Amino acid sequence: MREGYEGTGPGVITPDGCAVELYSRLPVGEEPDVIAAAVPAGARVLELGSGVGRVTHALLERGFDVTAVDESAEMLERVHGARTICGPIEDLDVGETFDVVLLASFLVHAGDVEVRRGMLRTCVRHLAKGGCVLIQREGEDYHSNVPRERVDPAGFTVRIVSAEPVGDGVDSVRAEYVFPDAVWTQTFRARPLTRQQFEEALGEAGLKVDRYLTEDGMWVRAVPAAGH
Repeated sequence: MREGYEGTGPGVITPDGCAVELYSRLPVGEEPDVIAAAVPAGARVLELGSGVGRVTHALLERGFDVTAVDESAEMLERVHGARTICGPIEDLDVGETFDVVLLASFLVHAGDVEVRRGMLRTCVRHLAKGGCVLIQREGEDYHSNVPRERVDPAGFTVRIVSAEPVGDGVDSVRAEYVFPDAVWTQTFRARPLTRQQFEEALGEAGLKVDRYLTEDGMWVRAVPAAGH
């Protein structure tokens, strides 16, 4: 397990506390629509942190060519129809470039600054000329509006139970997923980033915001900054 990350519940738990069985049950949300609207049709996509392929499969259905990356082999076993690569995102070097690099699931909020830097460097390293990076940020009140819960139409409840400071601007966040037949928890480290801090982190990696794709500012299209 990565330090500060843990998970409980049935089945395999990945190094960052995610339960494979849980993620296999979660429905895909608006992500594929947001992504498809922001990139060229049929683009080659490098999806960093694909998990079981919820978004991967939706993008394949829309005609994209997807390479799915995750550090959990058990997650990648559930991905079908895409090339898969197993390993930590921050160390990845596939040796080729892509039209679109996708960094979703709030991965940019990694508690460890060096991990975040490595992930953003991976994004830049794999970007084809004229390509873009799509990043999913946390909502503005992700760490402050706790506890909170959402009942999903699919019949389960998601709770963000707590977000407790552990030092150096990092919070330990605890989430619960309650299904009629099972409960999973995930505890993970996350670093809140204001819009300014987020844009500074991109700038450090040689990226700049092209535009915010959603009204809540959670989805962002980034491109290489001038001179990079």
